[in-house]
Amino acid sequence: MEHIVIGYLGLAIMIVLIFAGVPIAFALGTVGIGGIVMVMGVQQALSQSTLVYFHEGTNFVLIAVPMFMLMGNIANHTGIAAGLFRATANTLGRFPGGLAIASVFGCAGFGAISGSSTATVLTMGRIVMPELKRYGYDQELGAGALSAAGTLGILIPPSLILIFYGVLTENSIGDLFIAGIVPGLLTVVLFSALIIIIATLNPEKAPPIPRPAAKETALSLIEALPILALFTLIIGGIYLGVFTPTEASGIAVVGVIFYGLISRKLTWGAMREALTETITTSAMLFTIILSGYIVTRFIAVTGITQNMIDFVQAMNLGPYQFIIVITILYLILGCALDVFAMLILTVPFIYPIILHYGIDPIWFGIYIVVMAEIALITPPLGLNIFVMNSIAPDITLMRIFKGVMPFVLIELMVVALLTAFPIIALYLVK
Repeated sequence: MEHIVIGYLGLAIMIVLIFAGVPIAFALGTVGIGGIVMVMGVQQALSQSTLVYFHEGTNFVLIAVPMFMLMGNIANHTGIAAGLFRATANTLGRFPGGLAIASVFGCAGFGAISGSSTATVLTMGRIVMPELKRYGYDQELGAGALSAAGTLGILIPPSLILIFYGVLTENSIGDLFIAGIVPGLLTVVLFSALIIIIATLNPEKAPPIPRPAAKETALSLIEALPILALFTLIIGGIYLGVFTPTEASGIAVVGVIFYGLISRKLTWGAMREALTETITTSAMLFTIILSGYIVTRFIAVTGITQNMIDFVQAMNLGPYQFIIVITILYLILGCALDVFAMLILTVPFIYPIILHYGIDPIWFGIYIVVMAEIALITPPLGLNIFVMNSIAPDITLMRIFKGVMPFVLIELMVVALLTAFPIIALYLVK
C-alpha cells in the first residue's frame, strides 16, 4: 500500500474515532503511532514517539500553559471577576443595554487573565445572570451575549489556544499575544454596538438600571484596578521585551497570589482547588499537544502535505478564495468538533499551504482563533452554549442558540474585516 494512501486512511480512521467519542488525545496517538508503524516499522515508531514525548514535552514554552491556567484559577477564587463586573455595571448600566454591555466588558477583562473561554463563561455567567434576571433583561439576549463574550477568553491574551497554535507552528507566542489585542477590542466594540441596537429597537429587552452613587462607582472602579494592573504587566512586559511569555506566566501567578493574600480572599482551600484544576486540565492539554505532534510526524512521512499543496495549486485558487474555502471548512468542523480537535486536524495541512500563498502566519493564528470562537457558540456542539445552560437551566438550549446567533454574525463580520484588512491583527506586531 502506498504511503499516501496509508496517510489518508489514517486520517479517516482518526476522524471516525473522534466522532465516535474517543478522547482526542487517544485518537490522535493511536493513529499517529499506528500509522508510523505501517509506514516505517515498529522500531521507528517507538523511536519517533520517544523523541516527540521527551523533546516536545520538555519544551520551555509549554510551561506557560499550566502557569496561565493557574493564574486564571486563582483569580477565580479571589473575587476579581465580581469586582470587574461591578465596575463595568456601575459605569455602563445606565445606558440602553448597559448591563449586557457590562457583561461583555467583564468577560473581556476576565478572559485577559484566564485564557480560557469555558472558564470565562462559567465564572462570569454565575455572577451576571442573576443580575440580568433581577433587572428584567431578556434571557435570550443575556445568555447569548454572555456565551458569545466568553469566547473572548481565547482571543484576548494570554490565550491557551494561541499558545497551542504557536507551539504547533513554531511561531512567536509573544507576537501572537500582541496580535490578538486589537481584534479582541474590535469584537468587544462590535458586540456592544449590537446590544445597543437591540436595546434601542426593543427597550423592554434591555432596560437601563438605576445609576449608582458616584462614591459607589468610584469604589467599584478601584476594585477593577488589580485586573488592569495584571494585564498591563503581562502584555506590557512582553511587548517591551522585558520578559518572554513563559516568564510572564510565572510573574502573573506571583501577582495574582500577592493580590489574593493582601486582600485576604485567597484561602488554603481555594489554592488547593486551583492547583487541582490546573493539574487536571494541564495533563489533558499536554497529552493532546504531544499526540498532535505524533500525528504531524505521521503526516510528514506519508507525504500528504505536499499532495494537498499540489491539489490546491491545481485548483488555481487565489489567497482570498482559499480563505473563503477554509472558512466554510471551519464552520462545518466547528459544528461537530471542539477547538483543539479542529486545530490538530487542520493546522498540519493548512499551515504549509498558507505559507505557500504568502499569508502571514501570525495573522493566520488570529484568524484561526476567531473561527474557533465561532465553533464555541454554533450548534450542535457549541461548548459555551452547554456551559451557559448548566448555569441557567431554566433557559433552553434552543433559546440560548437563538440568542447567540446575532453575535455569530458579528464574529463572521470580524473574520471579513480581518481578511480585508490584515493590519487589524498585525498593526501592533509590525
